[in-house]
Amino acid sequence: MPDPLPPVRAYTVSRRAGRFPGPAPRRQFPPREFIAALLEGAAQRVQLEDAPDLDWALAGQVHDPDYLRRWRAGEVTRAEERALGFPWSPDVVRRSVASSGGTLAATRDALASGLGLHLGGGTHHAYADHAEGFSFLNDVAISVRWLLDTAQAQRVVVIDLDVHQGNGTAAIFQHDHRVMTVSVHAANNYPFVKERSDLDVPLPDATGDAAYLAALEGVVMPAVAAFRPDFACYLAGADVLEGDQLGRLALSVAGVRARDDVVFRWAARSQVPLVTVMAGGYHRDPATLIAARLGTLDAALEAFRSPGDQTNRP
Repeated sequence: MPDPLPPVRAYTVSRRAGRFPGPAPRRQFPPREFIAALLEGAAQRVQLEDAPDLDWALAGQVHDPDYLRRWRAGEVTRAEERALGFPWSPDVVRRSVASSGGTLAATRDALASGLGLHLGGGTHHAYADHAEGFSFLNDVAISVRWLLDTAQAQRVVVIDLDVHQGNGTAAIFQHDHRVMTVSVHAANNYPFVKERSDLDVPLPDATGDAAYLAALEGVVMPAVAAFRPDFACYLAGADVLEGDQLGRLALSVAGVRARDDVVFRWAARSQVPLVTVMAGGYHRDPATLIAARLGTLDAALEAFRSPGDQTNRP
C-alpha cells in the first residue's frame, strides 16, 4: 500500500443538484443549506469529485434482475414504497445509481492509496430482492462483490457503525465466508426484526461515549483483527449522535471522533485498505451533524497520513 497518502479526493452526489430537483423526500433528511455548508467544509480538506454512475451490470451481481427491472421502470407497489420510506421517482433511481457509483469509485481509490472516501452511501438496508429503510441499492455490498469477483480482495470486513443494524448487508453475505459483517447498533431501533451479522453488538438506548467505545475496542476490533481482512468497508453513521431524529444512542461529537479514530488508526496501522461511506445522520441541529461529518474526514486524513504514529489502539 503506497505511503504517504497522495492528495485525497471524496465523492459526492450532492453537487449534482440539477439531476435531483425538489426537496428531500423525508423531513428528517438534511436541507440543501446543510449540504452546501458540509461541502464547503469538506472542500477545505479534500478534493471533491462528482460521483460517477454505477454500471447496472454490477448492481446485477448483487440484486435480483427482476427487482432491478421493475424499479428502473417504476413498477413499484405502494407496499414497496412504504418499505423504502418514501414514494418512488426516477430521481430515487438516479441518485441510488450515482451513490453506488461513488462508493465503487472510492473503493478503487482505497485499493490505490489505502483510503477511499464517499460523502454519501451506506444504504445498508437494501436486500438482494427488495428495498427497505431509504435503501434501494446496497452500495457497499455491490462494491464488496466487485472486489471479490475481480480478485482485488479475498477477505473483506464490513464495519457498520450506523445506529441501525445493517440488515440487508448481513442477509446478502450470510453464506459468504469471505465477508465478515459487523454491526454495532441500537438494539431497540429499526429494523425491528434483525438479521444475523457475523458479529452483532446491540446496545441499549442512551448508550454514551464510554460504553460505546468500550464495546468497539473490547469486542469489535479484536474480532476484526482476528478475521485478518485484506480490505475494509466502514459505515461511519452519524446517527449515533445524541439528538438524532432516528437514532437512540447518545454519543457526543467528540465520541464520534474517538470512534472514527479507532477504526481509521487500526486500518492505517494494519495497512488494510479502507473505504468509508457516511451512512445515516438525521440530527435536529445541522451544525452538530456537520461537525461530526467533518470530524470523520479529519480522523481519516490524520490516521492515514501518519500511520506509523498510531499507538495504544486495538
